[in-house]
Amino acid sequence: MQLPIFCHLLSEQICSMLEINKNKQNNKIENFTKMKKTLLLLIASFCTLTQAQIERPKLIVGIVVDQMRPDYLYRYYNDYGEGGFKRLMKDGFLFRNTHYNYMPTYTAPGHASVYTGAIPAVHGIVGNSWFHRREGVSVYCTADTDVQGTGIGVGERDGMQSPRRLKTTTITDELKLETNMRSKVIALSIKDRGAVLPAGHFGDAAYWMDKYGNFISSSYFLKELPAWVANYNAQKNAQKYINQGWSLSRPIETYDESLADDNPYEKVFEPMTKPVFPYDLKGIAAKQGNLEIIKTTPYGNDMLTELGIAAIKNERLGKGEFTDFLAISYSSPDYAGHNWSPRSIEIQDMYLRLDQNFATLLNTLDAEVGKGNYLVFITADHAAAENPNYLREMGYNVRNLERNEVAGEVKQLLQQTFGQDLFLNYSNQNIYLNEELIREKNIDYDNVVHTIRKHLESKPYVARVYTEDEILRGNSTDYHLTLIKRGYDPRQNGQIVVLLDPQYMEYSHVGTTHGSTYMYDSHVPNIWYGWNVPAGQSPKKYHITDIAPTISMMLNIKIPNGSEASILEELVVDQK
Repeated sequence: MQLPIFCHLLSEQICSMLEINKNKQNNKIENFTKMKKTLLLLIASFCTLTQAQIERPKLIVGIVVDQMRPDYLYRYYNDYGEGGFKRLMKDGFLFRNTHYNYMPTYTAPGHASVYTGAIPAVHGIVGNSWFHRREGVSVYCTADTDVQGTGIGVGERDGMQSPRRLKTTTITDELKLETNMRSKVIALSIKDRGAVLPAGHFGDAAYWMDKYGNFISSSYFLKELPAWVANYNAQKNAQKYINQGWSLSRPIETYDESLADDNPYEKVFEPMTKPVFPYDLKGIAAKQGNLEIIKTTPYGNDMLTELGIAAIKNERLGKGEFTDFLAISYSSPDYAGHNWSPRSIEIQDMYLRLDQNFATLLNTLDAEVGKGNYLVFITADHAAAENPNYLREMGYNVRNLERNEVAGEVKQLLQQTFGQDLFLNYSNQNIYLNEELIREKNIDYDNVVHTIRKHLESKPYVARVYTEDEILRGNSTDYHLTLIKRGYDPRQNGQIVVLLDPQYMEYSHVGTTHGSTYMYDSHVPNIWYGWNVPAGQSPKKYHITDIAPTISMMLNIKIPNGSEASILEELVVDQK
């Protein structure tokens, strides 16, 4: 029975009983009247309180911007319009000091942690891809050969994705469970992992982009694409955008927050000879033989916004009896950052256009769901380092390390010292040793580890080398070890983890990357807007794993099962 009907019937029943009592005791009319008023007030208070406890928004929109640093909110602030970032920052609540509380700070662990409220040591997504110690092979976070792609050819690996490696529930899972699977959960991204992990185990749909600019899914979620997605793909929007090329949205002299357009810290895409505007996207696509370049441009964000709006309208999100959830992960800023670095004009133009995307999305939500009926949060899956060679030129004694530099050093060292190839793999700053061969050759394991540590810690770019025993034992006074431990699973990770010094990174000499324990990788935006969100901001330090349990508390639903249940107090404590 619905609560308002129950309260009405209860009131009538009590009034009827009181009327009977009144007839029997006519001489106590005054006491009867007081009693009646008191009981009705109690009933009204009960019903109002109970209704308040189960009040929920019509729609939650979770937005993750791939590789966004908080300084982008302020560096480009004067160039933003009034309807995007500024609207969110002025009318919403801004948590200015939110961090990832583990290493590695990568896309897949980031999305998993935002939506589960758990750390990689618990939810199991310890990288984008990694060498799996127990399985003895390299694995990808969402790859699943037991499913087939939807909207793509049979056997195409782009579509063979699922959340099976995710060990814990997500906030979207808990919402589905709470409503007996009647809430809709839809996740969108350019990257497969940016859609699959937020959709969780029970999501209705997850869509991501293939190399030809089409949005696809997998049989884990859908047997066939709905008509509205198929229709969007049929419009060939990726090709239309590529045909336009990429020119700056404003006069180039206004991009004075960025480095010169032509600088040595940016990737050059063939057949172009310089990393400068305008970008010949048709020429690049022809050279690559596909439309993959669309993902690296602001047009990837445009297409994702268009698909998100199509989802809101066609799936009627926020119009049903139960709260729906739309998860959008904007991946294009990450592709751009990796290729052009955080100080590039390309990144600045990317965010000026993303600001317009947000304004369009918010206006659509106002029109389709209604102001005050939806809840939005915006964060990032990680931030990004400065390009080390740019810093070096400015006088900071750092540099980039070649991708195989550490691995080559260790492999050669072990061969020269022990006469055996004891090295298995190096990924995500984890060193994997061949323990079986070490035992077979009767080599002292501790000596192997000590030899590696002594050698690497003599390098100017290595801060510390941690062994498996040290990581599992932990040390609360060692901040970086604590973060490493929280991202470490002994069944999957290596026997040794290398912590580089600040600003060193294993990457090419152009662009940037992320993954470390340092603030430039861990510090991300965290903005909330809409339903029951007060305007304001807080400098208090919070963690990214606080997001999912905060939603649980706001909605009065179960907290995801791997979460430590810390919350963003300003959003929950003052609720009536």
